[in-house]
Amino acid sequence: MSADRPHRIGYVLKMYPRFSETFIVSEILAREAAGEEIVIFSLRPPNDARFHPELARVQAPVIQVGRSSSPRRLWEVWGEAMSAPELARGMSAQLPELVAAGADDAEQALAVALLAREHGVTHLHAHFASMATTVARLAALVTDLPYSFTAHAKDIFHRDVEDEDLRRKLADADHAVTISEYNRRHLRARFGAAETARLELVRNGLELERFPFRGRTELAEVPQLLGVGRLVEKKGFDQLIDTVHALRLEGRAVRADIVGDGPLREELDAQIHELGLEQQVRLLGPRTQEEVRELLEQADLFVAPFVIGADGNADGLPTVLLEAMATGIPCVAASVTAVGEVIIDGRTGWLVPTGDTPALIDAVREALDPATDRLALTTAARELVAENYDSSGQATRLRALAERSAHRNILTQPLEVVAAAPAAPAAPAAPAAPVQTLSPAASPSAAQPFTPAGRTQS
Repeated sequence: MSADRPHRIGYVLKMYPRFSETFIVSEILAREAAGEEIVIFSLRPPNDARFHPELARVQAPVIQVGRSSSPRRLWEVWGEAMSAPELARGMSAQLPELVAAGADDAEQALAVALLAREHGVTHLHAHFASMATTVARLAALVTDLPYSFTAHAKDIFHRDVEDEDLRRKLADADHAVTISEYNRRHLRARFGAAETARLELVRNGLELERFPFRGRTELAEVPQLLGVGRLVEKKGFDQLIDTVHALRLEGRAVRADIVGDGPLREELDAQIHELGLEQQVRLLGPRTQEEVRELLEQADLFVAPFVIGADGNADGLPTVLLEAMATGIPCVAASVTAVGEVIIDGRTGWLVPTGDTPALIDAVREALDPATDRLALTTAARELVAENYDSSGQATRLRALAERSAHRNILTQPLEVVAAAPAAPAAPAAPAAPVQTLSPAASPSAAQPFTPAGRTQS
């Protein structure tokens, strides 16, 4: 590929931006910092009222790819795609795949194919091996573009994941990425060496400069515990509440803040009231990355009592656990999936069996013991994160994989990127009006670009 026509990555995401998916923003920022051009295709409009300030730093234009849930609209998009000879050939060759897909997926795949062709995308990449990868795969088949995807946790472990669907995606991808050695071993055992031959390990990354290490030697008079995550079963926050209750029954003064929102909020609130912990446990609701970073600096212990949900859902390796380790807060976590790759019991933190509340209580008690050398563990934790989870290394690895994929160059017009505005002061702001960036003429999706630049979520 000539130097004046670099490869361009089309990120296919179910929803962008999404408040809980800070790891995707970090990845895009790292790839842009390394000089890559990115276009983001969002298949669903954002539904979060809050956005992280880091979004203002993303240069990639965002196209909201509409969906009508109308068979008539599918045929309109179909006809539009057929008017492009190269897409018509791809559609004819992939007719069984398109017919077998749901109307929404087929319509959005053709829309992404048209937009990718229009905007010179040379490689498609999706996050999560579910709907976004379904659309990216179909669009790639139609356009003859290479595609890849990153597999995380729910998209692998949930009971509704169909093996044959995931097998097809692995087989057709130029390469697949997963975020942990645990995931890679699991997928190899599940699908075999041949079908996972192009499965690569690329760990999620942090912008380490945003999480400076602070060695901690003293505890607050009343130690502060912190838990962060969606209020769902797999986070195990009911066990954190039980831990506070048990320690207070022993006469140990301790408090806990739980950051996040979700369907279990009322249930957890009822548990707090039932145990009489209204003054000791707070449900803080959602917070931005910056607010979480400040809470990490204030807390004495990060507690992550992960469990495996009744539906098989489990966390992969939550970014906030890596952030906690990077900042120097001692961490107690339950052993699910890849957590044991970072929390090495007795070396970088306390690792307890999942679902074992007594073991969690014991670990928290030990972590808060004045005789415990917490600084040695947190120093080792920071070193592990710095060595294995630096976003610049992640970007280098992803770029090498993309360049190896032999991009096709179908550039038809220059990419016009509107520079992101500087982040506004940390005050509530109404969503900005859509910016006319990469507006596709007669778009097959009636897509309206979305630019979150400058919005803050205090």
